[in-house]
Amino acid sequence: MTRQRQARKSLDDVAAELAAARDLTTEVIAWLKYLIAERRAAEKTVEAYLRDINRFMSFLTEHLGGPPSLGDLSRLRATDFRAFLAARRRDGMTSRTLARALSSIRSLFRFLEKQGVVENAALSALRTPKIPHAVPKALGVAAAKKLVTTAPIAASSEEEIWVGARDSAVLLLLYGCGLRISEALGIDRKDAPLDAAHDTMNITGKGNKTRIVPVLAVAREAISTYLDLCPFVLEDDDPLFVGVKGGRLNARNIQLLVQRMRGYLGLPDTATPHALRHSFATHLLSAGGDLRAIQELLGHASLSSTQIYTEVDRAHLLKQYMGAHPRA
Repeated sequence: MTRQRQARKSLDDVAAELAAARDLTTEVIAWLKYLIAERRAAEKTVEAYLRDINRFMSFLTEHLGGPPSLGDLSRLRATDFRAFLAARRRDGMTSRTLARALSSIRSLFRFLEKQGVVENAALSALRTPKIPHAVPKALGVAAAKKLVTTAPIAASSEEEIWVGARDSAVLLLLYGCGLRISEALGIDRKDAPLDAAHDTMNITGKGNKTRIVPVLAVAREAISTYLDLCPFVLEDDDPLFVGVKGGRLNARNIQLLVQRMRGYLGLPDTATPHALRHSFATHLLSAGGDLRAIQELLGHASLSSTQIYTEVDRAHLLKQYMGAHPRA
């Protein structure tokens, strides 16, 4: 299903299910169209915003005694917003989830204000819940190498051989290029880097932003091996990585593979496909890589998103120091 068809389906769902008056439902749909068409928000981002707003509208329906309208939104006080956050907290939501919900609500209200249909300054009185500071969980160099080279190649049947070659190529792109799993699985056959003349790829990431990433020779060779073994004839516009039925490979297949590999290799629970992207950045930084260059390779919009890897590197150095220094 294309992004446009998925978007239409989601908007139809909003109109049918949103617990809001008709005037507000119309504006929420306009906001979603704005996110998709103008902000070019990722599909998962739009889905998360929609879930947050659905919950907010359901809360207001109960809180106000009926489906909220645009006029009701204009009259909401800071205490009403705090009551929503408190209710979500009682449901067991984390600070991170609450912060995202508040961000979704603020996005909708900014849009409504720009459209001149709702004005409400109460949101500015709310403080975003504090989110615990988390450091990306990168794998060690040896563990990352094991993960991308071991089990995918250990296959016995003919079917498993091509599937193993495919999985190996995907994991090498995650670790060797720092791709998100969605970016790796979104590559089409015509864009496959197969030789030294094609040692870079154009990758479309979050917000439909395109970046150029170099592709290691070992990753190009893995992709070439997979294509030689793949039982399907892949045309230019077909997905590069396909499942056993020939459709685009689902991210869940790779997640389950890595989950199995954790037990096989004795890796921690933090070993996930996304941990390979963290490992890519951390290992480059540890080897003296330039932070700005790593930012470009990862496709981060701001340097602050990349700077968190300096903390990973510091933590690693401190651990090595405490383990090796005789007076530690």
